[in-house]
Amino acid sequence: MKILGIDTSCDDTAAAVTDETFTVLSNVVASQEEHLAFGGVVPELASRAHLRALMPVVQAALERADTTLDDLDGVAVTHGPGLLGSLLVGVSFAKSLAYARRLPLIGVNHLEGHIWSVLATDATLLSMPFLALIVSGGHSEVVLVKKFGDYHHLGGTRDDAAGEAFDKVAKMLGLGYPGGPAIEAIAGRARITGDGNRGNDRLRFPVARAGQFDLSFSGLKTAVRYHLDRQPPANDGERDEIARAFEDAVVDALLGRIVRAVEVHPVQHVIVCGGVACNDRLHERLTQELERHGRAVVRPPKSMCTDNGAMIAYVGSLHLLSGRQSPFSIGAHATLEAVGWGKVCAPATAFAAPRVGSPDPADPVRPAPRPATTR
Repeated sequence: MKILGIDTSCDDTAAAVTDETFTVLSNVVASQEEHLAFGGVVPELASRAHLRALMPVVQAALERADTTLDDLDGVAVTHGPGLLGSLLVGVSFAKSLAYARRLPLIGVNHLEGHIWSVLATDATLLSMPFLALIVSGGHSEVVLVKKFGDYHHLGGTRDDAAGEAFDKVAKMLGLGYPGGPAIEAIAGRARITGDGNRGNDRLRFPVARAGQFDLSFSGLKTAVRYHLDRQPPANDGERDEIARAFEDAVVDALLGRIVRAVEVHPVQHVIVCGGVACNDRLHERLTQELERHGRAVVRPPKSMCTDNGAMIAYVGSLHLLSGRQSPFSIGAHATLEAVGWGKVCAPATAFAAPRVGSPDPADPVRPAPRPATTR
């Protein structure tokens, strides 16, 4: 079973092909450079860039997987949450392709895709239930995963997500976009040149206490802004130290919520996924702390942490293996509340159309084509 996965939720145009063993046959991502001059994603520019890039990216994914459209068994696409204009490009393309090729269509929750990106690791070592920490540019969520399709949302972002905070603080420090890798690099340099400890003599920023499992980073951004106004960095070393203090505050906030969650919920594994999961400082401190609690941290490969089509194809495969697919009436949704957790999929018998053979005139999903005419 080969599934084409498509993701256009933000500023990366992604397509991938996976098979029934969750092997990634191809994983193509085109990053948009249109936003570099603005220090963040401009939604209208993102939508137009997806229109230009999606067809070549899908073609490249099929070619690298040595796959044709005739070999596909389904099309999975992110239908939310994300930037609405960007999502519409991917959803419209996937619906058209599935309709034309008589393939099952699966609408995928982008965050559910991040959770099951863990299948790129040795998922046989993973015991359920497990906790998932999803940290990205738009979301910071703590989710208890009981099994596929059964999720308990424990807490999430009350205002700004961790990834957004990285981008905004990087812009304040003159580091450009995207901000996460740039801050991680200079924060690590500050630790090497500093005393290696977080002692009282080092700069600290406050960590918001947003609730038992909820997260908030808007106050942290404001604290950095006020510090820069009062004490602009005189050299690169002082700038690096600000980045280190900011990164530590983000990690402390995330770590505190996860430690509290494992104390309440008896799980053996914690999955950390999403673009911010690429941060090695976060992974290192989570691993150290959770080992003391007898828990293990699992992080997908970094290429699977950032937005990609393979994680969408994974979820599509899981739905199809469970006998579920989506109606062609699915739309794009900007918010997590509107998307739900995989609820758009229903038993395949409700929407399935014949995959092969002559079009059936009685088929309500795909009517028979009109007779050819000549002029």
